[in-house]
Amino acid sequence: MLTLPERPEVDQKALALLCDDFEKFRREPLPQSWETYVLERYRIDLTTRYGGKVIKNPFGKASGQLSHQLHQVKADAVAGLGFCVLKTVIAQDAGGSQSMKAWAIPVTRMQVEPIQGKDGTWGWTVSWKGRGWSGTFEEYLRFMERSLAVGREHNMLVVPSVKYHLPAPDETTWRVDEYAYTTQELYRIWRQQCDDPQMPLEKDFSPTLAGSDLAAQKGKILEWLRKTPKLIKSQLPPGAVSVGIKVFNAMFEDEFQLTMLQTLIDEAEDGVRADYLIYANRLFDPQREFDGQVGIAYGGPDLSARNLKVLRWLREREQAGAFQNPVPPISATGDIGTGKMALRYLLCGCENFQMHTLFQLPRQCFPKKNGSRIEKALHKLLFDPEDGFLVWLIHGRMHYGWADNDGITRLQGLTRRVERSVG
Repeated sequence: MLTLPERPEVDQKALALLCDDFEKFRREPLPQSWETYVLERYRIDLTTRYGGKVIKNPFGKASGQLSHQLHQVKADAVAGLGFCVLKTVIAQDAGGSQSMKAWAIPVTRMQVEPIQGKDGTWGWTVSWKGRGWSGTFEEYLRFMERSLAVGREHNMLVVPSVKYHLPAPDETTWRVDEYAYTTQELYRIWRQQCDDPQMPLEKDFSPTLAGSDLAAQKGKILEWLRKTPKLIKSQLPPGAVSVGIKVFNAMFEDEFQLTMLQTLIDEAEDGVRADYLIYANRLFDPQREFDGQVGIAYGGPDLSARNLKVLRWLREREQAGAFQNPVPPISATGDIGTGKMALRYLLCGCENFQMHTLFQLPRQCFPKKNGSRIEKALHKLLFDPEDGFLVWLIHGRMHYGWADNDGITRLQGLTRRVERSVG
């Protein structure tokens, strides 16, 4: 696996371009179509995929408390995100019954704070007590409908996220009626707003599951992973939904994370697999306390360290021919706050980057002083001449040959090249 140097090494001409843009866009808005600007000025094509669908750039907002109101989705679209995953809705049946209702808790308070990883690295984490969508399902459907319209206007993919019923260790029955009604209603809204006949959908495994009684048995977790793709897909005609499984970090050894991935890749019920994966949700600390609640999820350097370790193992096993089926496309999430961290995930074969904490950092963390917080984050993430995504891609082009015959660095081609060269 390629090891990046501490700092990018690029020529003075490229560095001067980045420094000029970094300073220019501190004062001015980002270009309306900044992907085109990046392609023309830096010969970098940021087009990539999410769940098999082409998106204009790899940066998106992960599901959470920053994607549960229409004005938030509009800000994402205007700033130019490639995609936005809506707040997770709790599945229900046609009568309104929700077996996972305990997760429909509103956010009461959030706290952004520095956190130090086990290796001494400092990062950020956000603490809160809320879980999934706390409004009615009908309100979620209206929110999704309006969000899809915003996304269509700005060429930003909008994706629903769902927490479906999961049987506890002592249960054998699955609430299939919840899978049916929720999936069918979401698809109805999708088809009203979108010409694309295939709806992307994230199946959320909350990090709080890692600390709940539901996750008490490894066997039950693997059963969830084997069965949920088929349970979702079987509620619609073939090909109507592209299912992404958001893998959570269980409170077991790192090797079990790889077992979870192996299950998703090779052991799906009746061969009905997930179409893509989102790896991996936040860590859970049963001793960590926030606002009177003991046991909460957290992020930061320990999260990215564990995620990258497991993803490297995954690619090494893939290279060794350990899987019967191809590894699905992967969407990265977890502590993505710099261009270098995004690139480290890309070097593990990830196609795009889901962020959430980055968009909540204190304003003083961003050099850009005007525009929305999304735009400020993108400015730093892209154009920072010391640690931005562009300077690292230019570094790769100069030192590792990350360019096609026409001299253009294409993100899609780079991801495929990385997948082939692992090991």
